[in-house]
Amino acid sequence: MSDPVGPSAGPTRAGVAQVRRPDRAGTPQVRRPDRAELAAAADRTIPDVIGPGLTVLFVGINPGLWSAATGWHFARPGNRFWPALHRGGFTPRRLHPSEQDTLPGYGLGITNMVARASARADELTPAELVAGARTLTDKVARYRPTWVAVVGVTAYRIGFARPKAGFGPQPHPLAGARLWVLPNPSGLNAHFTPQTLGAAFGELRAVIAGHPPADRSA
Repeated sequence: MSDPVGPSAGPTRAGVAQVRRPDRAGTPQVRRPDRAELAAAADRTIPDVIGPGLTVLFVGINPGLWSAATGWHFARPGNRFWPALHRGGFTPRRLHPSEQDTLPGYGLGITNMVARASARADELTPAELVAGARTLTDKVARYRPTWVAVVGVTAYRIGFARPKAGFGPQPHPLAGARLWVLPNPSGLNAHFTPQTLGAAFGELRAVIAGHPPADRSA
């Protein structure tokens, strides 16, 4: 897999956030969207990061307002997706959301169950999640990733009518792809710390690498 490239300067697809040179710690400097820009981002959609034959297609619930305002997935400060991706061993360093287009070089992609942005995921209706599950199934059939990792168990349960589903590997494939459910990395999810979230991502990474974790029931 190719090494990541640095973030490009200039406006994003959404035309709000701008990436400037990294600071001394290597973190890109980004202008935060203001309240008016966040409010205007409601119901907006953002492009997937996707391509054929990915190793893992990560599936968020839907874009938050920060993501819709910037054009970057999991962009809100405090969202723990990007740290968990690194802690789990999927990337050699923690990527900034503005570097999302480097993910296919690692065999990774991002899409969402529901395309429209909202301030909170609980603003979505069950009907939207069910429709989103159908759209996701068609997308997986088209791009044929090896794994699909849904990042949010409640959205998975509702969208796919599997109310007893838990975290980890799922017995039902999705359009030929193996299926895994991960915790929601939102900062509002107090059930998982950055460490335990990273460990959950790491379990998937270990299985992909052919080194499944030890049986925790032993």
